[in-house]
Amino acid sequence: MKKIIYILVFVVIALAMFWLGRFFGSKNMSQQVISNGLIVKEIAELASLDVQGSANIKRSNLEEGASDWTDNLKKTFLENTIWVTIPYQAKFGVDVNDNNFKVDISQKRITVQLPAPKLLSYELKVDRMETANRKGLFLSQDDETYTDVQKKLYQTSRAQLENNPTYIEKSKGKIVAIMQQYYAPFLKDHVLDVRFEGDTARLSGATLQ
Repeated sequence: MKKIIYILVFVVIALAMFWLGRFFGSKNMSQQVISNGLIVKEIAELASLDVQGSANIKRSNLEEGASDWTDNLKKTFLENTIWVTIPYQAKFGVDVNDNNFKVDISQKRITVQLPAPKLLSYELKVDRMETANRKGLFLSQDDETYTDVQKKLYQTSRAQLENNPTYIEKSKGKIVAIMQQYYAPFLKDHVLDVRFEGDTARLSGATLQ
C-alpha cells in the first residue's frame, strides 16, 4: 500500500509542476519534470510486481506407476513419500543504479533506459507450510528429512520463478504503464520510449512531428 501511495505522490508532483510550468509559461520547468531522473528512478524502483502462489514438492523412494508384487511390499514396509506445500511471496522489478539507468530528451522523444526486470526477492511462508507423508512399517520420519525437502523446494521453485517469462513481461508492462502516467501531460506532443536492457523499444504517446 505504501508503495502505491509513493507512486501516486510522484505522479501528482509531476502533474503539479507541469501545470505550474504552463501557467507561468516556463518551458524550463516542464523540461525539468521530463528529465528529472531522480523521480523516474524512484518510480521505476517502486513499480515492482508482487507475485504470490504456492510451491510444492513430492519426494519418494518408489517409482511412479510401478505395481508388481515387489513394489507392493516396498509400499507396505519401506515406502518413504513426502509431500510439502508452502505459500510464497515474490517480487519482480528493476535494480536501478547510475550505470544502467538514463533519461534522455531529443526531438520530442523521451527515452527512458532501464535494466531488464528480474526476481528481486523470494520468500517461502514456512509458518503456513502443509505436509503429508506416507511411510512403510519399518520406517520413521524425522525433522531432518523435512528440512532437506524444504531446501530442495526453495531451490527448485526459486529457479522456476527466476526464468519465468510471464512475470518478467508483466513487470515490464507495469513499469511502462506507470511511466505513462508520470509522463501523461507531455504525451500530446512527445513520444515516450521505454527501453529495457536487451529488449526493443516500447513506444507510447504522440507521433513525432
